[in-house]
Amino acid sequence: MPTRILPAVGDADAVRSLTTLLSQLPDAEPVAPVTDSTQLVDTLARLAAESVDELPEVVVVHERIGPVPALELIREVALRFPAVGVILVTSDASPGLFQAAMDYGARGLVALPLSYEELASRVNAVAQWSVGVRRHLGAGGDVFSGVGGTVVTVSGAKGGVGATLTAIHLALAAQASGRSTALLDMDLQTGDIAAYLDIQFRRSVVDLAAINDISPRVLADAVFRHDSGLALLLAPGDGERGEEVTDRAARHIVSALRSRYEVVVVDCGSQLTGANATAVEMADTALLVTTPDVVAVRGAKRTVRMWDRLQIRKAEETAIVVNRHSRATEIQPALIQKITGTGIAATAIPANFKELQAAVDAGRVHELDPKGAVRQALWALAGELGLVKGTEGAAQRRGGRARGGDRAALTFRRRKELGR
Repeated sequence: MPTRILPAVGDADAVRSLTTLLSQLPDAEPVAPVTDSTQLVDTLARLAAESVDELPEVVVVHERIGPVPALELIREVALRFPAVGVILVTSDASPGLFQAAMDYGARGLVALPLSYEELASRVNAVAQWSVGVRRHLGAGGDVFSGVGGTVVTVSGAKGGVGATLTAIHLALAAQASGRSTALLDMDLQTGDIAAYLDIQFRRSVVDLAAINDISPRVLADAVFRHDSGLALLLAPGDGERGEEVTDRAARHIVSALRSRYEVVVVDCGSQLTGANATAVEMADTALLVTTPDVVAVRGAKRTVRMWDRLQIRKAEETAIVVNRHSRATEIQPALIQKITGTGIAATAIPANFKELQAAVDAGRVHELDPKGAVRQALWALAGELGLVKGTEGAAQRRGGRARGGDRAALTFRRRKELGR
């Protein structure tokens, strides 16, 4: 089978020299060269949209490619098209550049002036690597074909009601019970999961936004592994980049996570975007967090109605979680359920900010006192939703008032009511 080689060279003389040598290689099939970084990425994206098998096995990047610098271009190709092997052609063959090229994702380096033997050796080795990767991954779209895990979205009725804290502890509880768990920050402009856990990160959800085939390797590169074992896919540090995550990209990302983890918890924030609307629509369980005050409850009602109008989620398929609950407040969970027309979680989170303040300020919310009332309530909520091992059927078995967190249970209840 011939090896397809795509040269990416900005200089006309270098194009002629490189393509002449490539055409002399045994079993080589050079394709039409591209002259800049944009054309290279667009070409690979177009081919990948058809099939991973349509991608060239080898891309040869010349050091004078532009406008994106060669190393940055190599990193983008390696991230977006992991089954393509990249070779850097450069006049600087120093160990420092060689190490940098490998760090950025290149599979080989060839020094200028070009040597037939060296080029042939590198192309052959990289082509074999590329074929091996494709054999391991299989056909691109079939990589993620399992039954898939449970997706839970956590949205806020308004800012500051505790949606992020809730999402984090639902994920921590699931992970602690032995379930592989991912936590996705879809609050794309103002996501705070990284701050709550005091972590520094390089990759974010934006790095997956333009990738059609999110392979296990690409997903692993974008995920941050927390000390607790959680797999974190974080919001971008620069909020304006959140616009790069379209609803289509969100669907691919959530599907990829669902196929790799037993539980996927998504923090959707309090602002509706196409991306987090897609996550809510795809979720097995959609939670809406509110506090028991007039402004927040109005916000919850407004959100529920908006989801219904936009056909994202029906009210009866949404579950309200009441945070900062106290028996002394005039607005109780039963009233919130009546106002919003949603289900209501049986577990309410008590009002006890003193328990949280030190951990929140230190960015260590994962270290809340296990004996604290807030932490115990959050983990009890995870059990109610069936996210903890051994509690999967609890929501269906438990009697009493309606719990909107379980979509299957809600559907069953509606059918029973209609049959009466």
